[in-house]
Amino acid sequence: MNKIMSFSMALLAATALAGGTLLYAASRDYISIVGSSTVYPFATVVAEQFGKTTRFKTPKIESTGSGGGLKLFCAGIGVEHPDIANSSRRIKRSEVETCRKNGVKEITEVKVGYDGIVISNAKSAPQMKLTRKDLYLALAKDIPSGQGETLITNPHKTWKDVNPSLPKVKIEVLGPPPTSGTRDAFSELVMEAGCDKYEFIKAMAKTDKDRYKAICMGVREDGAYIEAGENDVLIVKKLEANPDALGIFGFSFLDQNTDKIQGSIIDGAEATFENIADGTYPVSRPLYVYVKKAHVGTIPGIREFISEFTSEKAWGPEGYLIDKGLIPMPDDERKKFSTDAKMLNNLAL
Repeated sequence: MNKIMSFSMALLAATALAGGTLLYAASRDYISIVGSSTVYPFATVVAEQFGKTTRFKTPKIESTGSGGGLKLFCAGIGVEHPDIANSSRRIKRSEVETCRKNGVKEITEVKVGYDGIVISNAKSAPQMKLTRKDLYLALAKDIPSGQGETLITNPHKTWKDVNPSLPKVKIEVLGPPPTSGTRDAFSELVMEAGCDKYEFIKAMAKTDKDRYKAICMGVREDGAYIEAGENDVLIVKKLEANPDALGIFGFSFLDQNTDKIQGSIIDGAEATFENIADGTYPVSRPLYVYVKKAHVGTIPGIREFISEFTSEKAWGPEGYLIDKGLIPMPDDERKKFSTDAKMLNNLAL
């Protein structure tokens, strides 16, 4: 009987839910965080600080990409699922629906700051001066032929083919995979913006949105664009090894490696802290953290970790995250999201 009771209790502890609260949490006494490779270095610094200065264990953080992280986050409630997801884009409505279907019905969204997407190359190479139209014409799968409103498979082999003012260097860009929030943001802020320079394509956004997105966001697969995974540190190393290549990643990785790489000038603006903060640099986006409310109070330290992340000593204008390349939000935004974090307000889409 005791063995039967023990088995039943173990089964119940492992699988049961009550009112959205975990019945058994002793199997995990640390916070599990997944998601964006861009947010990863910021979350890691907060986690290290949190582990050193509180009674809680240092959270475990995995760099899975924003899409991959939100997929894991939305898979369910329970100790086998992560508590927090980092994202370099806002959660999609479809992802919220997936969360709800799997019982993750209460989510708190916390914007933690801003970041720029940089297009970098080795310090040993000339600095590139590009427009978003240049980047679209270099990386899109199909581009306008130049003969009326027709499209052709992208024929460009070198940057000079794209724009006569650019060097005759083979187009080779190392970038994130489709699961990455950086890829999503690059598609929207760069590819779509460049694509919109062609009025006949821009008009499709109103009449045939699927075709419009396919044309504007479809990336060539002939080797000009190389998916380099979620490891931005590895991209930096590859750029050092190949001065002709360009890499796409968050500003923080440029900021931490200025001895090795340099950012390209995009539409006349350099990728600097000041230019991203004031909106001069055109390729910037907000960064987010999503909290699973059902795990708060059960997995130890979640509320306290978020409190550390949203403290002025961390994300404020003089905070330790600024030294790592985070662009701080204005005072009123920080106040709003700090309140949301403290109250664990539900996400509203």
